[in-house]
Amino acid sequence: MSQEILSQQIDQIIDLALKEDLGDLANIDGDITSNLTIPNNKIIDFIISNRQPIILCGVDIALKVFNKIKDLQELDLKKHFNDGDHLKAGRVIISGRGNAKVIFAAERIALNFMQHLSGISTKTNKFVVQAQGKSKILDTRKTIPALRNLQKYAVKVGGGVNHRLALNDGILIKDNHIAAAGNIKNAVIMIRQSLKKGMLIEVECDNLAQVKEALEVGVDIIMLDNMNLEQIKEAVKLIKGRAKIEVSGGITLEKVKEISNVGVDFISVGALTHSVEAVDIGLDIV
Repeated sequence: MSQEILSQQIDQIIDLALKEDLGDLANIDGDITSNLTIPNNKIIDFIISNRQPIILCGVDIALKVFNKIKDLQELDLKKHFNDGDHLKAGRVIISGRGNAKVIFAAERIALNFMQHLSGISTKTNKFVVQAQGKSKILDTRKTIPALRNLQKYAVKVGGGVNHRLALNDGILIKDNHIAAAGNIKNAVIMIRQSLKKGMLIEVECDNLAQVKEALEVGVDIIMLDNMNLEQIKEAVKLIKGRAKIEVSGGITLEKVKEISNVGVDFISVGALTHSVEAVDIGLDIV
């Protein structure tokens, strides 16, 4: 995906977030509490900082939120770190000075983006470290609808690798495809009849018999789905470098090191995006 398309998507998502939090006007008039308690010309200084160690992600998106909501009010912002930076707790990520109503209206939306995306990049990096460079850590399509590209961007920031962005950019024969086609061989034959040149074929295997069948038809990548460590070891011996190997299903941080030591190419982790915890980032008036 090009940076231009991603930037357009970010603008659309921010616009939706502003309407969600501030109503249809999507500006400071939607913040009733601030309108009733803060003078229109009140100027404040503020900082945004992390309260735990993180891999930072989403800082430029947060800045876009402030700039979209500032209307004609003066707002000075300074970014102190960039996406991908490893931050110890207590670092000032953004500092600024400007109209209090603008800052308070943008606060929660900006923090939501940074907390969520930094949570993904931070978690991803933990898996990458455990893999010791022996296996690449992949994400999956188990993402929040409409936020996939942002979440997959955060995975890359954390050192992971994107699997398929969508159903139209890669062949992955899963269990239901196999059931519908009758077997792996039938599915592969049908795909090869109209496969785009250069596109790899990956097949999901639940057992060693399927691994053997996938090898017989010469697929490019074999996904070992929900296999235990002993089954993975047996599959690696069977494959003997004839296909790339991906391991998927129930992957936890504790399992990554031992799986990477077996000699697989990829380890895919749905939890990077489908069950990530937000990190603690907050805004304080100076």
